[in-house]
Amino acid sequence: MAVSDCRLIDLPRIQDPRGNLTFIEGSSHVPFDIKRVYYLYDVPGGAERGAHGHRNLQQLVVAMSGSFDLIIDDGRDKRTFHMNRSYFGLYVCPMIWRELTNFSSGAVCMVLASERYDEKDYYRDYAEFLRDAQGAR
Repeated sequence: MAVSDCRLIDLPRIQDPRGNLTFIEGSSHVPFDIKRVYYLYDVPGGAERGAHGHRNLQQLVVAMSGSFDLIIDDGRDKRTFHMNRSYFGLYVCPMIWRELTNFSSGAVCMVLASERYDEKDYYRDYAEFLRDAQGAR
């Protein structure tokens, strides 16, 4: 997989003077069934999250509140997305290293995942990720 396979997804918005509503349906708005949802919050200033890759997991990353930067890396190319709208999600395909940085105060990052947690799916070592990512080409 490559950075170019990752993309911003414009999620449905229902605008109303009483407040807006956005919804996400698995296999409709995202190209996978949603099996897990988690979120990051109260991230201290200057802290970074992520710094790992996945062998098979697909994800949709959404800034529910505030903002943060999401850096994606396929071992050849890198791209940074400034996530700051709750009606956009970044689809992250398998074999992408990701880092989350530059969290604003009060930021909440929600992640929808295609699989349940499985430590064996993770790359925690960037050198190992690079070997496998570059070997797959």
